[in-house]
Amino acid sequence: MKEYLTREKKYYDFITSPDALEKVVKNVRLATSQYVEKYHLKSLVLGISGGIDSAFCAALCKPVCDCLSIPLVGRSMTIETNTTEEIERSIMVGETFCHDFEYMDLTDIFLYNKKILGKLDGSDLSKRRQGNMKARTRMMVLYDLAQLHGGLVVSTDNLTEFLTGFWTLHGDVGDFAPIINLWKTEVYDIAKYLLSECSAKQRQALEACIAATPVDGLGISKSDCEQLGVSNYGMADQYLWKYIFNDEKDLEKETVIQKHLNSMYKRENPFVISRETLLF
Repeated sequence: MKEYLTREKKYYDFITSPDALEKVVKNVRLATSQYVEKYHLKSLVLGISGGIDSAFCAALCKPVCDCLSIPLVGRSMTIETNTTEEIERSIMVGETFCHDFEYMDLTDIFLYNKKILGKLDGSDLSKRRQGNMKARTRMMVLYDLAQLHGGLVVSTDNLTEFLTGFWTLHGDVGDFAPIINLWKTEVYDIAKYLLSECSAKQRQALEACIAATPVDGLGISKSDCEQLGVSNYGMADQYLWKYIFNDEKDLEKETVIQKHLNSMYKRENPFVISRETLLF
C-alpha cells in the first residue's frame, strides 16, 4: 500500500492544531488556483450530495473561483434512494456556495438504464450494481457540464474513501482531487474550522452537513460506517493508519482493512502495461 502514500509516515499523522488546519486550507486553495491558471480553465464543476465531503469542497473552492472570476458550477442530482434531508442539505449548499446551481432528479434516467442493463443477464440488479449505475449517471452529467463550461470536475473523495475503495470507478471521481490526501476525520475538523469564514447561510448549510450521518445515498446501506464495519470514521482512520504504517497484521480481520486490501486494483486503475514489459 505504501506506494500510494508517497511521503514519510509523519506526513500522515492526524492534523489537529489550528495553525495546521489554517495551513491546509491555504495550501489547498493555492494549489487549486495554480492548477486552474496553468490549464486556463474556465470553471470548476462539483456534484453536491448533501454530505460533508462535497460541502467541504464547495467551501474550499468558492473563494478560489471568486478570486479567479470563474463560476463554481454545482448540481444536486438525486436518484430514487436519496432522502428528503439529503436533498434539502444539497440545495442549501448549492445555493449558498455555487455561482451556477441547479437541483436535478435523475430517477427517470436511472430507471430506464436499469431496465436495459437488467435485460443483459435476465436478472434483477443488486443494490451494488444499482449504486454503481447511479454514480455513473451523475458523473455523465458533471462531465457534460465541464465540457460545456470549459472546466473540470472536482473529486470529493477523501483519503479514507480512497484507501478503502469507497467510490465507483468511472462514477464518483473527478479530474482534480483537492481533499484526497485528507483523512475523513480531518475533513470534519477543517470543515468546522471553515465555519468562521462563512456567511450565516453558508454556515447553516455546512453545519447541517457536518452533523449529518455520512451515507453514500446509493441505497446500499444506512450509513458509510455500516459498510466499513466501524462505529465511526475515527475508528476507520485509526485502523487504516495502524495497519499501513505500524504493520499491525491483527487488524486484517476488520472489515475496513479487508476493503482496503480488496480494492487495490481500483487504486491502480487503469493498470498500464509498461513499454519494457511489452518489448522485453
